[in-house]
Amino acid sequence: MRFTFQSIRVATGSDEEGMKVLDEQKRLVAVLVRLSDDNEVAPGQWYLEAGFGRIDGTNHPIFSNLDLAQDWISQRLAL
Repeated sequence: MRFTFQSIRVATGSDEEGMKVLDEQKRLVAVLVRLSDDNEVAPGQWYLEAGFGRIDGTNHPIFSNLDLAQDWISQRLAL
């Protein structure tokens, strides 16, 4: 499964660099936010801010890069 990533600013109150994740039908499936370099838990990594459909839930993982985020999203949508 292939996804399109589009840059977007997200009003989180601190970390604003984000990515919209669109599936092959151009449907929004997730919003990722890059954690700032000052973040104490995972500086510079990507956080699942919001997921939709099968990606929605209480699990909001952190990914070291967008390729790993794409792999995780693909697995969730394949369930």
